[in-house]
Amino acid sequence: MLPSHRIPLRVSNRKAYVWDVDDIAILRSQHHICGILTGTLPHLSQQNVFLGVPLLLLPEEVVLLVENEIAILIDDANAHHDPSSSALQKWNEERLRDVKQQLSLAEQKEVQEATNPGRAMSETAMRKRKEREERRSRAKVNTDTSGTAAEESIFSPPIIEPAPQPAPTPVTSASVHTANQLSTASYTVTIPASSSTLGWYAYPSHTYATITAAREAGVWEYPATPTERARCGVFRGLWEQGYFMGGGIKFGGEYLVYPGDPLRYHSHFVASVIESPTAALRPMEIVAHGRLGTGTKKAHLLCEWDEQKKEVSYFSIEWAGFG
Repeated sequence: MLPSHRIPLRVSNRKAYVWDVDDIAILRSQHHICGILTGTLPHLSQQNVFLGVPLLLLPEEVVLLVENEIAILIDDANAHHDPSSSALQKWNEERLRDVKQQLSLAEQKEVQEATNPGRAMSETAMRKRKEREERRSRAKVNTDTSGTAAEESIFSPPIIEPAPQPAPTPVTSASVHTANQLSTASYTVTIPASSSTLGWYAYPSHTYATITAAREAGVWEYPATPTERARCGVFRGLWEQGYFMGGGIKFGGEYLVYPGDPLRYHSHFVASVIESPTAALRPMEIVAHGRLGTGTKKAHLLCEWDEQKKEVSYFSIEWAGFG
């Protein structure tokens, strides 16, 4: 079993994915980690606006989650082994058994509805009768208070008794056969898609709780350069202040910085990472960042990472006009 307090990040081709919907919800609601949904929805396969699992994480998000002991890394490619013929046959038999059980339950429910159509109507009639009796009781109280019985006949709504409901038709083999013959409804069969429960998925021997262990095993390499370490440091600094981050390449930076969940808030900053206090920054870059940020109704945030002090210095740029 996976550790109950660690979210599995399944690594494939140097990228980390989250496949469980509950884990995605926990990352977003409790740890303000958004990632990017990259999967195709089966009923909306010809579009690229609304996507589903898996959730692809930024490498900075992966490093943060593992270092904070929120998640673990799993070498997903090597964790899957070729199943034996007997194991594959057993899995297929269980899958077919589950499908047949779901179809049987759906057919039984349809037969009950077809052979006893008056049940739902009877419940509706009983509810309406109760409402009419309550109205009649209120009208009687008003009549007793005023002492005029004529007002009841004039202003009270007419009392209409419900028509008697026919007795339910007894279920016989013939009626069941007829219902099955006339049925044209389609059924939805749920087939579990999680691979973590398969007998040939040997993840314990391919699980890594630290970035160092994953790097030594050749599973994960980020961060490997000063620029990548600076990005991780800046990302952590903003995350610890409660911000949500997303990719900011469309706005000329590394991250878009949100004050809350991006589904509810617009981003306030576009963040660019400066890898060290001695890194060169040209005046034209400052002007471009300021004008671009102002043009998109954001402030541009220059984030300078100091590797020795493990600190981030922030400089906010906004374009201003002078009269």
